[in-house]
Amino acid sequence: MLQMRPNCECCNKDLPAETKGAFVCSFECTFCEECVSSVLGGVCPNCGGGLVPRPPRAVALLAKYPASTQRVHKPGGCAKAA
Repeated sequence: MLQMRPNCECCNKDLPAETKGAFVCSFECTFCEECVSSVLGGVCPNCGGGLVPRPPRAVALLAKYPASTQRVHKPGGCAKAA
């Protein structure tokens, strides 16, 4: 089950689990659509893997399967992995 992290690691934008607009890599690093397209070019800055759209979690399932509350943020921003 996906952790559904609550924010973009680059800009700290809120990314609620029940909405679209979040992207993840295979390690579940999480980024917003704007950072993925304008800064990262679709590549995770942490592992170099591809970023794909994270599916939203149905609101009805959030009570039983809550999203993570742990925020991961890089205050200095993100740069594309070398």
